[in-house]
Amino acid sequence: MTISFRLPRFALVGAGLLAGAGLSGCAAIGDSAMSQAFVDPARYDLYNCEQLAAERKSLDARLADLDGLMRKAETGVAGSVVSEVAYRNDYINVKAQSRLAEQTWRDNKCTEAAPPTVAAPGAKPPRARR
Repeated sequence: MTISFRLPRFALVGAGLLAGAGLSGCAAIGDSAMSQAFVDPARYDLYNCEQLAAERKSLDARLADLDGLMRKAETGVAGSVVSEVAYRNDYINVKAQSRLAEQTWRDNKCTEAAPPTVAAPGAKPPRARR
């Protein structure tokens, strides 16, 4: 003797939608919210604008490097898994550091330094006043 239990179709669809909504909430947490937990908020507090400029440049280069490595890994067999396992945590951490450096840059009201002007060849330097 078997007992069959049949749910109406709309109940199954509703349960599927509810499960999907619940799982999408996990994805909404994302990299930015989680990554901020792993960066010291006072990391750049004692940096001056010159140090922050160098750090921002270094972090941008590292992000570009990691992005290239992740893209390259994704071209191989099981590439997305390799990319996630090998590079994702480092990428998330560097991205959070970059955001913090940018925020500190703005908070300190730093500006990009103008490149030094180079005198034309053969031009004489201005004479000093006495």
